[in-house]
Amino acid sequence: MKKKALIFGITGQDGAYLARFLIKKKYTVHGVIRRSSSLNTGRIDDIYQGPDIKKRNLILHFGDSIDTSSVFKIISKTLPDEIYNLSAQSHVAVSFEVPEYTSNVDALGTLRILEAIKSLKNKKKIKFYQAGTSEMFGGSSKEVQNEKTMFDPKSPYAASKVYAHSITKIYRDAYKIFASNGILFNHESPLRGETFVTKKIIKALTLIKLGKQKTLYLGNIYAKRDWGHAKDYVEAMWKILNHKVPDDFVISTNKQITVKKFIEIASKKLDMKLKWKGKGINEKAYDSRGKLIIKIIPRYFRPLEVDNLKGNFSKAKRLLNWKPKTTIVQLIDEMIAFELKNNG
Repeated sequence: MKKKALIFGITGQDGAYLARFLIKKKYTVHGVIRRSSSLNTGRIDDIYQGPDIKKRNLILHFGDSIDTSSVFKIISKTLPDEIYNLSAQSHVAVSFEVPEYTSNVDALGTLRILEAIKSLKNKKKIKFYQAGTSEMFGGSSKEVQNEKTMFDPKSPYAASKVYAHSITKIYRDAYKIFASNGILFNHESPLRGETFVTKKIIKALTLIKLGKQKTLYLGNIYAKRDWGHAKDYVEAMWKILNHKVPDDFVISTNKQITVKKFIEIASKKLDMKLKWKGKGINEKAYDSRGKLIIKIIPRYFRPLEVDNLKGNFSKAKRLLNWKPKTTIVQLIDEMIAFELKNNG
């Protein structure tokens, strides 16, 4: 009998990659989408067969993790083997603008799902995955972060995710639910949302190269991040839920570069020679003809900056036999190719 998975947040980057991964694993995948005047299903349109096909690999349900009744109804109706909670307001800067909404989705949304699982008679049958983030480490003094590193959140988003991480562990211990946390460091792809810095950089540089945009505006280009590929990281999610016992795992690449280095790799791939001038807020990048390409502006700095995130995935390698497959250069190549294809 085919396994069933339920994905909250299926229309996001990770949800789209995870759905494809699980379908290849012969799962029947159920996904939760919010009802709106226009469907945000662009990332999964190529794998969704529609509601009129009898034997479907992907089935969509209208619901929302901030709506208790829909969470209970969907879980009770589908009775999945695995639940992946990827639903979140996941933009750090935006979380300062909408902290209450962020907390409702990211923190209490997790609680609602766990409560629904707890209420089922066969709750031990369901395995639950909670999507954590390296942002939970925030201002950590540790140069490298692992599962034992203390959390130090620096945004409403990160604080909400710390709550979700903690409540998942509490329900695991108190109610014997198979509930695991993945602490995923930054992971990108061509499907990344346009407000995230990697996508913003790749898209803008590509459009500038094509003569369709003039300037890219950024904030802290000296923030250091551990960047991987989303398609590698969704495999880690699956491996976490198929481990023999529920546990918590850092998923990362063990490598780190600055935002500025990310820009330099991408610009070189696009055959754009950038020259940097100035320091701090006055730093700018020009092309070989002296045209302004990148400008730093205050509005793109966070109220509280997180300067250093670098993971250690040794536990995942040892217990899950997982390691990242895609290098940062390969990731950037793929993102550039996608933008050239869609904007050229």
